Amino acid sequence: MFIVLSFMLAGIIVGYLLRSKKIRFFQGLIITLIWLLLFLLGLEIGANKEVVSQFGKLGLEAFIIAAGGTLGSVLAAKFLWKKVERNKKDKKS
Repeated sequence: MFIVLSFMLAGIIVGYLLRSKKIRFFQGLIITLIWLLLFLLGLEIGANKEVVSQFGKLGLEAFIIAAGGTLGSVLAAKFLWKKVERNKKDKKS
């Protein structure tokens, strides 16, 4: 856990130091890495016989919780994005 937090802190520091520079390829790189991580997670789950055998027991409730969490994350991200864009427009005026 300490390693994960250290990497996050290092990323925050580097991001803070590079905030004035426009690095265009980061957005595409991040999206590609997220898709890769999701694929690898699915691969790991699909290869685990115990998890696959328990899919029937997970049921609708687990799907609803996962869908609700995803929907909540998407809505929160959309709200935050609109707020950031609004702040950018206000600063330009």
